[in-house]
Amino acid sequence: GKYRDASHLGEIEDKYFLNCKERGYPDELAKEVWRQMKSFAGYSFNKAHSASFAVESYQSLFLKTYYPLEFIVSVLNNYGGFYSREVYINEARKAGGNICLPCVNKSSFATSIEGKDIYLGFDCLLNLDSSLAHLIAEERMRNGDYLSLENFNLRTSAGLEQIIILIRSGAFRFLGVGKKELLWEAHLLLNKNKNSAAQPGQLFFNNAARLQLPVLISDKLEDLYDEIELMGFPVSGSVFDLAKSNYRGNVTAKTLAASCGRIVRVVAFLVVTKPVRTKNGGLMKFGTFIDVNGDFIDTLHFSQSLRKSPLRGKGLYLLEGKVLMDYGSPSIEVRRCAMMPLKPDPRSV
Repeated sequence: GKYRDASHLGEIEDKYFLNCKERGYPDELAKEVWRQMKSFAGYSFNKAHSASFAVESYQSLFLKTYYPLEFIVSVLNNYGGFYSREVYINEARKAGGNICLPCVNKSSFATSIEGKDIYLGFDCLLNLDSSLAHLIAEERMRNGDYLSLENFNLRTSAGLEQIIILIRSGAFRFLGVGKKELLWEAHLLLNKNKNSAAQPGQLFFNNAARLQLPVLISDKLEDLYDEIELMGFPVSGSVFDLAKSNYRGNVTAKTLAASCGRIVRVVAFLVVTKPVRTKNGGLMKFGTFIDVNGDFIDTLHFSQSLRKSPLRGKGLYLLEGKVLMDYGSPSIEVRRCAMMPLKPDPRSV
């Protein structure tokens, strides 16, 4: 651990000086070494550990600066980092990346990159079976792209529930057919084939006549809510697209510094908070938000503000507070805040 009990060091002090004397070390040298060791009773950090982390930090900084998209893809595939996946995806988008939903003809199990196109992997689909997530790309590498929904089913033996997840996530968009039409086709196809013994890798199949359906209306909101349900965050749009109100405040992260000392309002998405106890035992929080442009905003929520306007988890908030400057970096001392109402989920209407 980093912290050590000073009393434990005192227990070995006499033994240390006795051993030094027996070995003939000068008193001044023994005292100086003990002084240095004693300082570690408060806080210590291994020098080799520090040096190795300095090298790793420099390497990471170099890669993030000159290869930002590849770096972020690596972070996503390492399942590491302090923030959630959506924050790193936002960072990739700001760095010029084109974020693509999973696709059965493009994606792998993990996130991949082709030029500036970043294809989310099947690992981001919360309820997709892991074996199928691996099989999709493996079968495609062996026998080429998937040609249709039926072709996919015959080659992977994916069940209806799994195919529905893939359709709703947009993984069959290369077919140029709407998700609702594909859902009808999947139900008909799987009901027809439920008694047949399809084998993984099967290539030959009969092209069934496509069912003629009336025009089915699609709504972008449905896609966004599908993505939130299946992946935990929207990809084809922003959480700001879900807000009922078009109001975004009177500042953004980029203009915050120019409003130092003023009371401002801004609509932002809560990323993470850090709770801290004040010297009086009260609870305060440091917050990190993302504005409509994808830029970070730091906030302070003191005890009185938190009691009146508690943070209720991730979501869109309207923040009101005073802009402070600390070492050239602006933040908002929040006086009051509230979650923004969202448009209703059209799938349940």
